[in-house]
Amino acid sequence: MPYRLRLATGAALLALLPLAGHAEPGSFDAVRGDRAGGWTAQSRSEVMALNGMVATSQPLASEAGLEVLHAGGNAFDAAVATAAAINVVEPEATGIGGDMFVIAWVAKEKRLVALDAAGRAPSGANLERYRKMFGKSMPEEGIHAALVPGAVDGWSVLLARYGKLGLGPALQPAIRIADQGFPLTERIGGEWQVSARLLAKDPDSAKTYMPGGKSLGWGDIFRNPDLAGAFRLIAKDGRDAFYKGPIAKAIVAKSQSLGGGFALADFDTIRARWVEPISTTFKGTTIHEMPPSTQGFAVLQIMNMLEVCPAKLGLGPLGPRSADYWHLMVEAKKLAYADLKRFNGDPDYSAIPVARLISKDYAAQQCSRIDMKKSAAIGPDAPALGGTAYITTADKEGNVVSLIYSVYDFFGSGVTVPGYGFVLSNRGNAFSLDPASPNAIAPGKRPFYTIIPGFVTKDGKPFFSFGVMQGGQQAQGQAQVLANLLAFGANVQSASDAARFNHNQQSNELRLESGLYDLVGADLAARGHKVIRDDGSEMGGYQGIMIDPRTGAYRGGSDHRKDGMAVGY
Repeated sequence: MPYRLRLATGAALLALLPLAGHAEPGSFDAVRGDRAGGWTAQSRSEVMALNGMVATSQPLASEAGLEVLHAGGNAFDAAVATAAAINVVEPEATGIGGDMFVIAWVAKEKRLVALDAAGRAPSGANLERYRKMFGKSMPEEGIHAALVPGAVDGWSVLLARYGKLGLGPALQPAIRIADQGFPLTERIGGEWQVSARLLAKDPDSAKTYMPGGKSLGWGDIFRNPDLAGAFRLIAKDGRDAFYKGPIAKAIVAKSQSLGGGFALADFDTIRARWVEPISTTFKGTTIHEMPPSTQGFAVLQIMNMLEVCPAKLGLGPLGPRSADYWHLMVEAKKLAYADLKRFNGDPDYSAIPVARLISKDYAAQQCSRIDMKKSAAIGPDAPALGGTAYITTADKEGNVVSLIYSVYDFFGSGVTVPGYGFVLSNRGNAFSLDPASPNAIAPGKRPFYTIIPGFVTKDGKPFFSFGVMQGGQQAQGQAQVLANLLAFGANVQSASDAARFNHNQQSNELRLESGLYDLVGADLAARGHKVIRDDGSEMGGYQGIMIDPRTGAYRGGSDHRKDGMAVGY
């Protein structure tokens, strides 16, 4: 058929189609095509580069980090630039009203470092008062669920020690995006739509995120000049702009207007800490996590049980298509999360036996509690809400940063700081109102933190920087990614693309993505698991960078369940 005729025929066919405006997301009903090459279920190839890399859940944020690397910044500068940008483009998940944790490889020091930039309960967070106000559990929204934020102090401390450019240059891409605006993707737009009720409750949230009273969604352009102004203040005056200057005063004034417990003196208590990561070994590597009050030790417990229990339980070879493997993983998760509920909290307030909990001997003891024929009912659950951003960056000097920060649930507390365009987190919801709990609320205390950056070293060198977002999914999600990569031969992309589960300790429901449900769902149900087919919405979002031991090249992956990408140069 001549080319001109093909065009005419195509035009005629298009004229027959009902193309009245653009279709809404989700209306396209076609069969997904095949992808030639690579692992048959892999969504895309690994991203590979020699000089630097950034992986995030949002392309504009990834580009912001890459921009700073091209400008002469290092992985630490790029991590902060990316964190600021993702506050602009995913404000429902994270921002300067939240908190941050970092594990990083410092090339010049040839070692891992870890930074705890947790928030703390305000001075008015009195346990007895809160019990009278809220009963047995903390509120999920509002000013009483908010903490004094730690993220900006964390940025400042991180760059003061290891950055090359400083806060000013690192914040410029985010300022530009906030001023110019950006279109909401389908996923992010959907998260905003389901948050409309929360945002409408607070006039400053409605003004910022629902301009003209409209709930924004897919394709809408969002601008946040107030947040750009906050970043300009921080770029000019550093952390003092946030903790001593007009931003702190605005937070306190907002708190007072809502009957909250914030005072200016509370902001003096925020000091990010350099801490020692905790670790265990697995398949010739060392897995590193943040210490309490994060849930990092649960990842190490699960990996220890995956290593120790098969021999203890007389199991044969396990793999990602084995129902025995998935049953063992879920049962190990239950035991680890029960320990989280029992022990985790602020280590300044209670002793936590971390060394024992992450030992191989303890894992061997736990194996005896696993029945390979029966699902155990172990509860109640640890905190599980999830609205988080994970970032990993690497540079040509060999620095690698694993960073996570969050406002906890979508749009956090729902309380926006007037004039500055960001929400305060609702991480205070993770506190307990049980006086006997190690996680009981108290002024100046850190709550149980679900957010955990992960890092793996091999032969004393950086090997894999990664994280899995989404609340209670993070530790169990990290363990699944690690098993795929370290035990089953997945690469940095396919380790995430493989089907995952999400187990809820409270309900004992086991959510399986569709392929996994079809593969092992019936077998697991026969063992007593309350199996539910899931569409992937409860499986979190992964980013990862591997350092190839053979070539030194960076290999990046980004979760197809989110909008992100790894980029390099």
